[in-house]
Parts: sequence; structure tokens; C-alpha cells
Amino acid sequence: MWFEILPGLSIMGVCLLIPGVATAYTHRFTNGGKEKRVAHFAYQWSMMERDRQSLEFSYYVSKGLENID
Repeated sequence: MWFEILPGLSIMGVCLLIPGVATAYTHRFTNGGKEKRVAHFAYQWSMMERDRQSLEFSYYVSKGLENID
């Protein structure tokens, strides 16, 4: 029957889910509680570069304009 494929499908889904979840938790653990920032667009990249230049350290911590000296 069609439901005989469900155990194999669920095992395959869990195996595909584990690397993504493990990566997020690894980034969160190594970056002091925050996930790694990812720039998908040019604007996000420019904001990451601004934070990197203005903070000299931990660029992964998102700072708003009110927190920059």
C-alpha cells in the first residue's frame, strides 16, 4: 500500500534536516548566541561591511545606528 513508504520517507527527511539544524546551532554556539549573518543581497552585504568597519571586532553582532559611536 501507499503508506508503506512513510517510514523510509520520514527517515530520509530527518537525515536531510539534521545538517541544517546542526549548522544553525553550531553558529549560534560559536558566535555568542547569535546565528551567523548571511548576505543574500547587496544591501545586506553593505550593512555587514559597515558593522565590520565600525566595530573592529565581532561583526556578527548586529548594531543599529543608535549603538555606533
